[in-house]
Amino acid sequence: MTRQIVLDTETTGLDPQSGHRVIEIGCVEIVNRRLTGSHYHQYVNPEREIDEAAIEVHGLTADFLADKPTFSQVAAQFLEFVQGSELIIHNAPFDLGFLNHELKKQNSSAVNLEDSCSVIDTLVLARSKHPGQRNNLDALCKRYEVDNSQRELHGALLDAEILADVYLIMTGGQTNLQLGSEVQPGVKRKTIIRRVDETRKPLPVLRASAKELKLHKKRLEEIEAKSGNTCLWLQNQEN
Repeated sequence: MTRQIVLDTETTGLDPQSGHRVIEIGCVEIVNRRLTGSHYHQYVNPEREIDEAAIEVHGLTADFLADKPTFSQVAAQFLEFVQGSELIIHNAPFDLGFLNHELKKQNSSAVNLEDSCSVIDTLVLARSKHPGQRNNLDALCKRYEVDNSQRELHGALLDAEILADVYLIMTGGQTNLQLGSEVQPGVKRKTIIRRVDETRKPLPVLRASAKELKLHKKRLEEIEAKSGNTCLWLQNQEN
């Protein structure tokens, strides 16, 4: 079983070494390339003021966070959720820098998250796939046609959910959990029903152009020639 956690944070500012703190953590779980619906979400009282520039990004104020738990109060639950997983983070050094700083404030001997979890940085991945292009989360949503219409402000859980969609599309889509699996006698399979948000825009249908169809046929003919006239796709088209 491959367990991945898509993670995002919001903070009071840009630099933990200058005393800035984590104020929101959002995580969503992917198991064998399927979103499970399990998530971790927590607002955190930073016990300090928040930069105005940061508030403009995420909309979280010190007044709103005043009655929320501190990081030391939620650290154990957070670590239990992510323990041993593969973390998927956009611009990982930023989030890991803050989280590691918070963990070491509680325990100076605490290990860095990347020492207990493997990490995929989707910003690095996107730059390798789309060099020279914008690769922030909004740009990736536009490129991969992921609906981010609710993202008026940054939010850790919402951004983690959006990044999960982007990551799965960018790396080849979701995989059906039931393929190749066996049901044990007498054991009932638990079915999770996931319904699409009724307000979500319908997926666009992109039809191939005449040029693309011509290139597709040419490619199939090349496969047919190399495979000894056994290209099933071409045979099905002819039938």
